[in-house]
Amino acid sequence: MPMSPSSSAQVAREAVAQRLKELRADAGITGPELATRCGWSHPKTYRIEGARTPPSADDIRRWCEACGAAGQADDIIAQSRTAQSMYTEWRRKSRTGLKQLQQSYVPLFKATKLFRVYSPTMVPGLLQTEGYARGLMSSITRFRGIPDDVADAVAARLERSRIIHEPGRRFSLVIEEPVLHYQLGDQDAMAAQLGYLLTAGALPQVSLGIIPSATIARPMWPQELFHLYDESLVSVELLAARVQITQPTEIALYVKAFDGLRGLAVYGADARALIVKAIEALH
Repeated sequence: MPMSPSSSAQVAREAVAQRLKELRADAGITGPELATRCGWSHPKTYRIEGARTPPSADDIRRWCEACGAAGQADDIIAQSRTAQSMYTEWRRKSRTGLKQLQQSYVPLFKATKLFRVYSPTMVPGLLQTEGYARGLMSSITRFRGIPDDVADAVAARLERSRIIHEPGRRFSLVIEEPVLHYQLGDQDAMAAQLGYLLTAGALPQVSLGIIPSATIARPMWPQELFHLYDESLVSVELLAARVQITQPTEIALYVKAFDGLRGLAVYGADARALIVKAIEALH
């Protein structure tokens, strides 16, 4: 089972703290001595070593100098920045609205050849229609209390999703069957979304799998919504934050999870039958 995304981010922070602690130990100085050399309170040293307070770049430079290891500062600063960027609160990412958030993914999309997405809750963004995306983003805007730029954000998402028609890329998407019945937007918007799944799922570069609700004794349990970008990055979406995972061993766990979930899905005519069933249930 993949490590909890928030736990994964915490492990990265703890690795930075442990490295600093080892520097102090190797230098043969106590926590209070280090605090004196750095010019801060004793409790701050213990908070940093306990991974309760993330150190600033200046903190790390002072720490390394105090331990006679100034040459290691840049590397530890880079490690700390990576750890802090793994866990990004949606509040910070979306404080200026959702349009900028949509556009922030474009460079990553352009660099990716194989997209793998698992979603237990919604139609993946790559396959969302205008009405469905508008219903979703309107709900997000209200829930998070952020600036309302839904129209621009929807346009940015649709523009970004055009990559699905560009040559040289493959898209493997797996959703749980209940996604077909979670209505976002009005009935017409949902009908249009389901209809588009029938069309997009038939594209040669797209593999759309649906895990039936009736799957018996499934060996892979439902996971959180996650995106795999080639073999270089996993982006996991939580209620409060997005977690980015770059550790190869953890990426491998998500690849393993995706392969297991993909093996439970139905494709082709069987997947289309589930979509048609959901369309009929709207009326």
